Amino acid sequence: MLWILLAVIALVVAATLTLFRLEDLSHLDRQQHPVREGTPSPANREVLGRIREMGEASRGLRGKARLMALRKHMDGLSEGLELASEFRFCEEPRGEWALAPGCDTRRRILYIHGGAWAAGSPRSHRAITDRLSTITRAAVFAVDYRLMPEHRFMDGVRDCRDAYIWLVKHGPEGAEPADFLVVAGDSAGGSHTLGLIAWARDNGLRQADAAIALSPSTDLTLTAPSNRDNIGTDPLLGPVFGGLSKIPLPVIWWATLAAFRVSPTSPVASPLRGNLENLPPTLIQASDTEMLLDNARRYAARATAAGSPVALHTWPGMVHVWQIFVPLLPEAEEAFDDIRDFLSDVESGRFGAAPRESSTG
Repeated sequence: MLWILLAVIALVVAATLTLFRLEDLSHLDRQQHPVREGTPSPANREVLGRIREMGEASRGLRGKARLMALRKHMDGLSEGLELASEFRFCEEPRGEWALAPGCDTRRRILYIHGGAWAAGSPRSHRAITDRLSTITRAAVFAVDYRLMPEHRFMDGVRDCRDAYIWLVKHGPEGAEPADFLVVAGDSAGGSHTLGLIAWARDNGLRQADAAIALSPSTDLTLTAPSNRDNIGTDPLLGPVFGGLSKIPLPVIWWATLAAFRVSPTSPVASPLRGNLENLPPTLIQASDTEMLLDNARRYAARATAAGSPVALHTWPGMVHVWQIFVPLLPEAEEAFDDIRDFLSDVESGRFGAAPRESSTG
């Protein structure tokens, strides 16, 4: 019996090495990335309290009940905020426009929300889409992509791709070509953002003029050091995903393949591991204490080495996707000032040059 067990183990190991061919990216961790000086503002304590409330909302719940509680809590994040934008529902593609007063409908941002591909919605991220529309004078379309586990991971990817194609030629008032187009997203949506600009390049589509990724995941293989080193300093992701550190990585890869029906090494799920050449100017914002810090660092380093213009700006001691706590958090205000300056530099030509290709699609 022992030899049979050893043979099975050998087969599993061989299959793992064959299926999950991982390029070692640890050399990217040697690069130095500056972090803004300072300490978290007093308002950060209130943000941490809200994070604890989110955990309390699902305490004791399991499975679908836990997920539904998380979704409900996230959708309530925008309640009580004074938002300047008009929010307009769109049936096809499904999503929501955020239209600040005086915005130019030929300036457009496709926003892809986070939530681990299983939670979040245009409503949950209204604080972000409202502020983006206000500071950029752009019409922001938050795509309501299909979520797991009710749908497959690739269903959500296709929804984002369809929304991108549509947004190139349609604004909130109907058919109208875009003069300036940005793709933005946070966390899981930030990963979708980075995968989407690579997909647009590969398919000869009109490329976005710029991309913005807030605390993006970039890599589902969980091989970056901060995925484990920052568990204790990440009050949002640590309690939810910290337990994964006790599970061998090959087991996680097989589980990811089973759940996502996409290999964690695929550029669709892990844009860090794809071709990063000839991409538009990209701004990445991250916190130095979050689990996804090195995912952002690795992407910035690898994309820069491939010749794509990328800026990584890091804040000290912030929660994952702290931008959603605008206007409560001064550091969130700083982040949006940073986004406005980045896009201004892109439009003036001071930050890279977005590759532009016409599309027949």
